[in-house]
Amino acid sequence: MGPDTRAGTRAAPDEVASFLARLTGLLLRSSGEGAVLIERTVRHTAHALGSDASVLLVPDGAALTLGTRGASRTVTLHGVPEVFRLDQVVALKPLVQDVQAGRIGVAEADRRPAAIETSRPPYPWWLKLLGIVLFTLGFAPLMQATWYEIGATAVLGTVAAVLAVTADRIPRYATVLPLVVSTAVSVITVEVFARDTSHGGPVLLMLPALFFFVPGDYLSAAAAELAAGYITTGAIRLVYSAFLLVQLYVGVLLGLFLTGTSTRAFFDIAAASDLPRWALFLSWIVFTTGTLLAFAIPFRLLPLLLLLVYVTVAVQSLATKAIGETGGTFVAAAVLAAAATRLALRPDRPPRLVLLLPGFFTLTVGSLGMRGLTTLAGGYVIEGFRDLLKLVTIVTAIAVGLVLGAVLAQPAVTSPSAEGG
Repeated sequence: MGPDTRAGTRAAPDEVASFLARLTGLLLRSSGEGAVLIERTVRHTAHALGSDASVLLVPDGAALTLGTRGASRTVTLHGVPEVFRLDQVVALKPLVQDVQAGRIGVAEADRRPAAIETSRPPYPWWLKLLGIVLFTLGFAPLMQATWYEIGATAVLGTVAAVLAVTADRIPRYATVLPLVVSTAVSVITVEVFARDTSHGGPVLLMLPALFFFVPGDYLSAAAAELAAGYITTGAIRLVYSAFLLVQLYVGVLLGLFLTGTSTRAFFDIAAASDLPRWALFLSWIVFTTGTLLAFAIPFRLLPLLLLLVYVTVAVQSLATKAIGETGGTFVAAAVLAAAATRLALRPDRPPRLVLLLPGFFTLTVGSLGMRGLTTLAGGYVIEGFRDLLKLVTIVTAIAVGLVLGAVLAQPAVTSPSAEGG
């Protein structure tokens, strides 16, 4: 490379603004786990291009202000945050690294976000459908460690997966997808799988199939943003999380009304376990494989993500025995965040979000909100409020654990592209 080929030395202000707007938009749309790193990544990337940048964030929008060669401009962006195309998150990291290292000019840099935005998902629709089913099956033993739970989840998870894949093809339907899925799952559960109370409560039978739509990630991201001082972003995301949770809850209630079932059916009692230990151990392989397919994560990352899942589960189990469930969850979240943060610092590793996600799901925070709301609706007030109080406690423990783990693992001088890129 010549002595003066860094992008910022020759790039026109309009080119820099175009690229940074695209980059910020992609980061915003992939910020379902939190927007904490967006501002830092954009600011450092802009500096590499010879510009100054500041970002004012809310969960679904950003105001990007750029100062280049004495001129200032502001770009307003909108994007609904989600985590369903993590292949795009993986592709962004090397792009940010190349720009910050001066390996590519701004014209080439501007073309790559467009290619990422228009890229096809890495898996066809039927593999995503299979991924959602595997995701729900791997989660099922956490609700009830029974063969009946797994059999019911296979059917209910397939129904949920078909509806989710259909929403990908009909975008306008996606806004009511949680309501439609929870209604369908509720009707089938009540009419087919919950007739015999010996198999456990209907909510425990429903939850694995709904877990893909439960906003546990948003809840913890909101709490983490509040803990990190992003008050507006965290508060808005918290309200949005509550709305998604209530939408699922209303769908479950609609299922009861459509079948003429009393809300008293919402008892929260688990059936006796009959799964062998080997099945519980293998369920995490099924779960992690399903996560990769459902969230469009490159399959080459399976061994690394599976290792992080087993480490998180092991730490949570051991710490829970020593200091209780809340303490165990806090320690597991801190260890997961520390491991993901250190690994993400390496240029050849995926971004921190991708490393965190499968292990985070094992902490199962979102299901507590659904259990609490449905138990309250069934008239079991004490049990319902106990679940909701537990939800608040566990969400806070996870959020603080994630923040602490990241802080402890972060070196003194950080490359933002390695962190979140």
